[in-house]
Amino acid sequence: MEDNTGLRTTKRASSRMLRILAEFRRFVRETMDLHWEAHIDSTTEIIRKDMIFRGHVVWVLVCSIFIASIGLNVNSTAVIIGAMLISPLMGPILATGLAVGTNDMDLLRRALKNFLIMVTVALITSTVYFLLTPISDYQSELLARTRPTLLDAGVAIFGGIAGIIGVSRRNRGNVVPGVAIATALMPPLCTAGYGLATLQWNFLFGALYLFTLNAIFIALATVLIVRLLKFPLAKELNARREKQVKMYMAIAVVLLLAPSVWVLYGITQEAIFRRELDRFVRANFPLEGTELLEHRITYTDAVQRLDLYLVGEPLGEGVRSVLDKQLLERNLSQVQLVIHQAGAGSIDYQAMRSGIIEDIFDRNDQKLAEKDERIRELERQLDPIPMDALVREMAVVFPGISQFSYANAVVWNGSKLDTIPTAFVAWSTELNEQTVKQREQVLNDWLEQRLGKKGMRVVREKR
Repeated sequence: MEDNTGLRTTKRASSRMLRILAEFRRFVRETMDLHWEAHIDSTTEIIRKDMIFRGHVVWVLVCSIFIASIGLNVNSTAVIIGAMLISPLMGPILATGLAVGTNDMDLLRRALKNFLIMVTVALITSTVYFLLTPISDYQSELLARTRPTLLDAGVAIFGGIAGIIGVSRRNRGNVVPGVAIATALMPPLCTAGYGLATLQWNFLFGALYLFTLNAIFIALATVLIVRLLKFPLAKELNARREKQVKMYMAIAVVLLLAPSVWVLYGITQEAIFRRELDRFVRANFPLEGTELLEHRITYTDAVQRLDLYLVGEPLGEGVRSVLDKQLLERNLSQVQLVIHQAGAGSIDYQAMRSGIIEDIFDRNDQKLAEKDERIRELERQLDPIPMDALVREMAVVFPGISQFSYANAVVWNGSKLDTIPTAFVAWSTELNEQTVKQREQVLNDWLEQRLGKKGMRVVREKR
């Protein structure tokens, strides 16, 4: 009997657990349902419409390219973001993904044609701008578009997924502009134009690679979502042909990603290199009698060097040997250690003069500017009031005041300290008590309005 009761209890518990799991599965499936509010017909119509490159769309693209080029030229992130918001470049890319996902060869030809025309117009526009602009030096915003990595591909793929999901809803919202900003289609084209205008091929090819990486992965993300949402196919492919297409796409993706993986590897190695050298410097300096003013790290394929700028006692051979040994222990034996020390030779002195002294002046200027700002802030906290003008006005508005002073009084009420703006007033002895009380109340209200001080109080002083 007891065994049967235990068995029934176990069955009930198992049944309850199965129901909970089934309910949880149903909840997850409904919550993550990609088909919810999807509208295939309107999505196809919108993408086909946004793909067209004619009339006003041409002018919008040209204007957005000029805006982005100016933003890159003056290093303004806000201007670059504005240009990306109005760019029509996303249209043909989404159309390409839709065409591949639905086997629509006619749409694919038209989308690629419009895409190539857009890219050509963008390159010509940006090249013309950078040929005409008087600001020829590149800025950090330009340089940032020349070394794409695998992480950029990740941004493109997830941005593309978010973009096509947003477009496929009845209410499109603001997903597409956000994708345009995140994937940064416009700036690489403008950077490529800068490379053409200045004949700097590293800018041209690096930026074009970043743009190609973004465009292809946005299109691939579109293909993925189009297939998951089961958009109707324009043409059925046999299994063999379908397999060939998938194989070609996989090979293209691998070939496209290979350079970005290598660049990411190089950037990671450089970050590790710099981190280890920073740790090496912190572990060994300052030395007794010697102060480190600055250290500079150079990392290229040809040169890996650490420059130390020191003042104080010259380093002996024993110290130099210890430093070399520690570099070896940290797997940094390839690093060229160069020590610049004042008084240790004319070359070192010149190096410090050209490199460090300027930095010291720059830091001093920055510190002075910070101190000046701090002084201004303290002056604002002292809260000076225009006493001359205030006293003249009071003499007219409140006749009978014989003495006036003002201070932020620190008051203790038995449990805490508080700062209260306080006016100390002495009145003429010719005024009676009732008149003085009335004028004190009016004066209190007037000072609160005149000085912008809430909680103002007026204290009467004896004469």
